Amino acid sequence: MKPSIYFLTVFILLLLILPTAVPSHDYSDALRKSILFFEGQRSGRLPIQQRMAWRRNSALNDGKNLNTDLVGGYYDAGDNVKFHFPMAFTATMLAWSSVDFGSYMSPNDFGHNLVALKWATDYLLKAVSQLPNRIFVQVGEAQADHDCWERPEDMDTPRTAFALDAPHPASDLAGEIAAALAAASIAFKQANPNYSRILLDKAVKTFQYADSHRGSYTDNPNVNQAVCPFYCSVNGYKDELLWGAAWLRRATGSEFYLNYLLQNRQAFGADFNYFEFGWDNKVGGVNVLIAKEIFENNVTALTAYKDTAEKMMCAFFRETSGPHMSYTPGGLLYKSGSSQLQNTAALSFLLLTYADYLSKSSQQLHCGNLMFPPDSLRRIVKRQVDYVLGDNPMKISYMVGYGEQYPRQIHHRGSSIPSVSVHPNAFGCLQGWSIFSSPNPDPNVLVGAVLGGPDVDDKFIGKRTNASDTEPTTYINAPFVGVFAYFKSHPNFS
Repeated sequence: MKPSIYFLTVFILLLLILPTAVPSHDYSDALRKSILFFEGQRSGRLPIQQRMAWRRNSALNDGKNLNTDLVGGYYDAGDNVKFHFPMAFTATMLAWSSVDFGSYMSPNDFGHNLVALKWATDYLLKAVSQLPNRIFVQVGEAQADHDCWERPEDMDTPRTAFALDAPHPASDLAGEIAAALAAASIAFKQANPNYSRILLDKAVKTFQYADSHRGSYTDNPNVNQAVCPFYCSVNGYKDELLWGAAWLRRATGSEFYLNYLLQNRQAFGADFNYFEFGWDNKVGGVNVLIAKEIFENNVTALTAYKDTAEKMMCAFFRETSGPHMSYTPGGLLYKSGSSQLQNTAALSFLLLTYADYLSKSSQQLHCGNLMFPPDSLRRIVKRQVDYVLGDNPMKISYMVGYGEQYPRQIHHRGSSIPSVSVHPNAFGCLQGWSIFSSPNPDPNVLVGAVLGGPDVDDKFIGKRTNASDTEPTTYINAPFVGVFAYFKSHPNFS
């Protein structure tokens, strides 16, 4: 055998014998669908570019009782109420996904993510349009809405808009809206500079309201009755003040926000409950976001934030000393709550973000005498992502429309009731409950919706009657957008 033929034969045999890295999931498909989901949650007048075609216009008179325009925005979950607090967090996370993970998206995905973000920020600008005198809190009466099972196009429940007037405090709500608008101003800086300036200007003014009138928005009895127990600010308002200031620091570079973060870190509890991150508790996100200043600009005055972020990261590794995060037997990050995957999504985002900060500064995670490379953090996130997409004890995808096996009954009114195009006549409030308890699959597929997920034992009851298992939320999907974008760009990571 000639040497050239010999070496070619050996090369071919090696290709056949050696394992090749094959992506375990189609992360590109997951990313595209995770963004598409937001079209199914839209409230208001839908654009001609609407791709989730079974949805129609809804809630076109929102704000009328307060003589203002509050049409638009997102329904937060499977109901038809617009809760501004979680909506703002959703917007912040869509913006953060664009800012830190947009380079991993295709131009098409990036564009669609900006569209999803703008649908939220256009509405949030309305929510703070009457500052410094008034901030809008919510549209819809939660209890009346939850007493009905009807698609948003048919709503006949009260669409009462709720507001707080100065000097009533709303630091948590206003702080989160300020964070969302500031983060979005960065996301739109290149694509829409004029809009970016509008967002940043309003973010500054919204933060001023939050800081000037300190206190929780749910401390007000009228608002408390409307919002609670669904989106009470259980964690208080101080974390949102730090969160808003952190995003404004990143958006403006202003020393004012740097000094604010330095002066208020201990008083506002950045060292307390730092294992949490979600629509109510921003502490984990605050520490990770501010750590970027240390990694990139060596702003050593902020080192305490990075140190706390590092303690949080170390808690994900079982071999470290100190407190640890919990995992299910199947490997899912688990924190108790009514919607399990919201915790998984938000914490996964922080892990991946911190890993990128470490990589870009050529550093490792220090946990006492142990050191972990950035890929160690990414492997934890990869396990979460693959679990959500089907590598779990139940062998199902928790993203609707992804893969062959996913829940066909979800706790979502619009998805479960035939669309207007199929059934033009309205479904009444009580008529819908027969559909709610029906064993039939949903007639409308809410593509891309990541559901509440399994319990601590990896068990999942895939029926729409089990809200904690099968209800999707915007604030589960929003962090996953950035996470899916990373693995779309690194499909063979293992």
